[in-house]
Amino acid sequence: MNNSKDDLNDKEKEIIERCGTEPRFSSDLLNQDEKGTFKCKKCSQELFSSEDKFDSGTGWPSFYDRISDESVKIRKDESHGMVRKEVICSECGAHLGHVFNDGPSDKTGKRYCINGIALEFEGDKDG
Repeated sequence: MNNSKDDLNDKEKEIIERCGTEPRFSSDLLNQDEKGTFKCKKCSQELFSSEDKFDSGTGWPSFYDRISDESVKIRKDESHGMVRKEVICSECGAHLGHVFNDGPSDKTGKRYCINGIALEFEGDKDG
């Protein structure tokens, strides 16, 4: 795939390339409830399905699973005096957010807490 976009704005670059975090409740994708796919803003790789999205109440788009085992990579993040698991796009290395073990227990138990600014949404063509 590797069709990395060079036209990211400064705010997108801060989040995606410099591991920033968007303000809580600021993402247009937070309340996105149409059926479709969430893709990496930088390279358009498919990352998350709307079927795995849930309202975590945290202020960021949250998913209990990724679209495939290969879509994202997880790496240790020790920034800001915390130890967390960073979620990055496996195709282009874009910073997406973090994954926590406090998601829905009846699903995976995971909460992929993702910066909406790092995503683009593509609705299903079938409705």
